Amino acid sequence: MSVEKTFAIIKPDAVESKNAGKILARIEAESFRVVALKRHRISKREAESFYGEHAAKGFFSSLVAYMTSGPVYVAVLERENAVAHWRAVMGATDPAKADAGTIRKEFGRSIERNAAHGSANPADAAREVTFFFSHAELI
Repeated sequence: MSVEKTFAIIKPDAVESKNAGKILARIEAESFRVVALKRHRISKREAESFYGEHAAKGFFSSLVAYMTSGPVYVAVLERENAVAHWRAVMGATDPAKADAGTIRKEFGRSIERNAAHGSANPADAAREVTFFFSHAELI
C-alpha cells in the first residue's frame, strides 16, 4: 500500500470547545504526518464553493452559515491509506451513530456540528488540498 494524502478540517464547534489540540494529538497518535496545517476563517464564498456539490440540498444554507461561524483548522495529512484511515478515525457523520473512541463520538455535538471533516476519496482529497493550500505550503 502506498502513502497518500488526505484533507481534514477541524470544524468551528471543535475549535470553539478548545478540542483542536486533542484532535491534533489523535491525528499524530494515528501515525499521520501533518504535511500542512493552518488556522483559517472560511469565507461565505469559500464555503459555498467548497460545499458546492450540496447546493441543491436543504441543509446547504445551514452548512455554509455553520462553517463560516468561527475559525477552523485545515490540514493535509499523510500516511498509508490516509483517506480511509482518517474517515475511520473520525467515525460516522452523525456522532450519535459513531463508534466509541472516534473523534465525532467524542467531540461531535450533532450531525452538522460533528467536529471534523475528511475527504471522501483520493480524488476529493486532491481537490480539497489544493482548495486551501498552495504547492509551496505542502512541506
